[in-house]
Amino acid sequence: MPSYSFTVNGREVTVDAPADLPTLWALRDKLGITGPKYGCGIDVCKACTSHVDGEAFNPCVTPVSDVEGREITTIEGLADGDQLHPVQEAWLEQDVAQCGYCQPGQIMAAVALLNSTSDPTDEEIDEIENVCRCGTYFRIREAIKSAASKM
Repeated sequence: MPSYSFTVNGREVTVDAPADLPTLWALRDKLGITGPKYGCGIDVCKACTSHVDGEAFNPCVTPVSDVEGREITTIEGLADGDQLHPVQEAWLEQDVAQCGYCQPGQIMAAVALLNSTSDPTDEEIDEIENVCRCGTYFRIREAIKSAASKM
């Protein structure tokens, strides 16, 4: 079986896996990183949203062979030690989470947006396609705006 090496949350890792294994399963099953959630496996719900080389991506549809030599950040790697990322702080301040299942993906999508757009419009926020089955979209919007003012 081939091996693939990449960096996850600042740590270099190597996994033995078939080339077509979704990166989500390499993260969760082989590396024990459970922040990215499995929701659909077809790039629709985006509960698994993480970053590869600083850009949002969905590991449920990205083969592990595609991340060879790249840098992945999951929700576990977003904070700096005990210091939460401003988006994580805003999520808590706005009491966004209800069930919490989609929140790691929501937060990672929001961080990617704010990394490219410092003061997003409502329309730009609406372009985030992550599904929240609890419907906390209003609080998500407010948290993104709050985090934008702090970043």
